[in-house]
Amino acid sequence: MHEPAIGLPRVLRGARLPLTRHVESAGLDVLLFSGATAIVAVHAIVDAFVTPEPGTGPEEHLLRGSVSLAILALAAVAYPRLRDGARAALAAALGALALEGAALAIADARAVGARGEDWTGFLLLPVGLVLLALALVLLWRSRKPGRFRNLRRGAIVIATVVAAYVLVSPLAIGILATHRPRAAVAPVELGRPYEEVTVRTADGLDLAAWYVPSRNGAAVLSYPTRQGRLPQARMLVRHGYGVLLLDARGYDGSEGDPNLLGWEGAKDIDAAVAWLRRRPDVTEERIGGIGFSVGGETMLEAAASNTGLRAVVSEGAGTRSVREDVLRGPRGWLALPQAALQTAAVAVMSGTAPPPALDDLVRRIAPRPTFLIYAGHGGGGEELNVEYFRAASAPKVLWRIAEAGHVGGLDARPQEYERRVTGFFDRALLGE
Repeated sequence: MHEPAIGLPRVLRGARLPLTRHVESAGLDVLLFSGATAIVAVHAIVDAFVTPEPGTGPEEHLLRGSVSLAILALAAVAYPRLRDGARAALAAALGALALEGAALAIADARAVGARGEDWTGFLLLPVGLVLLALALVLLWRSRKPGRFRNLRRGAIVIATVVAAYVLVSPLAIGILATHRPRAAVAPVELGRPYEEVTVRTADGLDLAAWYVPSRNGAAVLSYPTRQGRLPQARMLVRHGYGVLLLDARGYDGSEGDPNLLGWEGAKDIDAAVAWLRRRPDVTEERIGGIGFSVGGETMLEAAASNTGLRAVVSEGAGTRSVREDVLRGPRGWLALPQAALQTAAVAVMSGTAPPPALDDLVRRIAPRPTFLIYAGHGGGGEELNVEYFRAASAPKVLWRIAEAGHVGGLDARPQEYERRVTGFFDRALLGE
C-alpha cells in the first residue's frame, strides 16, 4: 500500500507523474541512464583523444581517457542491477558532474570562443538536467510507508550529503583542476613598456609571457598568470626591477594541460629562470620569484632545486595534495579520505604524480632567502605557512596579515606590503 500524497503540490495529487509512469514502464530509466552515459563517454573521448590541448597529444591523456571510460562503463552495467535509491544516487552523481562539465565548456567558450571539447561539453547541460530529474523521480518512486519513514528519510539525506562530500566533490575538484577554462588576455598598463615573449619549457611547451626590461640589473618572475597580480608587477617595475609575468602551462595563452594545483609547474619556472639568465639587462645572480596562491606553492618547489632563483616570495601557499593535508594532524584527520580521493582524481585526470610535500621542499631552499606571506582570512590551508616556516632554514621571513583575504596582502596594507616585499628583494638581489 502506497503512502498518501499528503502535502504534495496539486499537480502531483491524485495521479502519478507522467515521467514516473513512463519510468515504471519498460524500464525507461535504464534507457535514459544508458543514453546519458553514452553522451558523457563521447565527451570523454573527444576531450582526451580527439581535441587535446595545444602542445599535447592523445598519448598524454591515455590514463584520463581510459579510467573515465571504464568508470562510465561500470556505471552503465551496474545501474540496472541496483535498487531505485541507489539508481537515484548514481544518476544524481553523474548528473552533477555532467553539469560541471557543461559549465566549464560554457565558461571557456565565453572567454576565448568555443573550441575542441567545448562542443560536446555543451551537450552535457541537457544530459545533466535529465539525470537530476531522473534521480528525483526514482527517489519519489522508492519512498516507503511506515512508522519510521521520516527518520529513514533523514538518515538518507545525511548519508547523501556525506557521500557527496567524500566521493563526488573530490571528483568534481579533480575535473575542475585539470580543465580550467582559459581566459582572454588583453593589453595592460604596467608603468613601462613591455615585450610579448614566448618561454620554451624543457618538455616542449610554449608559454606566453610579458617582460618589462630591468633598470637595476635584477628581475623577478611573477607566477602563475600574466594578468592575475598586475598591481604587484607595477610595484616592482616602479622600483626598477625587470618583471616577467608568465602564464602557467594550460593557462590562457600558454600551451599544455592546466592544473589548478600547480603539479609540474616547476618546469615552467625553470624555463623562465633560464630565459631571464640569457637577458642582457639581467645579472645572472639577481633573479627572484614571486608566486601567488598555487603559484606560491610552485615557486617554493622550483626554488628547492633551481639555484638560479636567488630569492622567493610566496603569498597564499597552502595545500596541493594529501601530502600537505597530513600536516594538519588530528584536526584534519576527518578530511583525509576526501583529500586522498581528490589527490587520486587529479593524478588520474592529469596523468602525473603529486609533487613532494612543501614542508620537505622548503628545507632545500637555504641559504637563499624565503619570504612566506599568508592571510588571516585565507583558505586552502594557508595556516600551514607556519609549518613551512618552521621547516625552512634561515634566512627566512614569515608575515601573517590578519585582516587580509587570500592573496590580498597588497590590498590590505599597500604601503607596508610594498616596503616589505621590495625591501626583501633589494637585500637579496641587490645587496642593499
